[in-house]
Amino acid sequence: MKALALALSAALALALAACASDNKSSTSSSGGTSGSTTSDISQATKDATLTAKVKTALAADVGLSTLKIDVDSAGNTVTLKGTVDSADKKQRAEEVARKVDGVATVRNQLAVKSGS
Repeated sequence: MKALALALSAALALALAACASDNKSSTSSSGGTSGSTTSDISQATKDATLTAKVKTALAADVGLSTLKIDVDSAGNTVTLKGTVDSADKKQRAEEVARKVDGVATVRNQLAVKSGS
């Protein structure tokens, strides 16, 4: 049991040392400021949250819930991609996305299936 505890402690120490080493190298390569890494993570979290909010709104809309619409966010701009059945659904998806709190711009790149 002591051997297992010692092995786990050693593995943890090595893992922490590797993390500290990675952090130093990323700090020095980014001009010595760790703030940019923190702000990058913060922005990525905000983008993911906005993407999730838009996806939830699209899924909640009865006419759009069965469609596969890809949503990407960068800042307060949302991009919609995929294929929809009609121009009406393309417009509806844009309207739903635009109403989500935090969305300023919607880039609607949805394609309408031909023959619809």
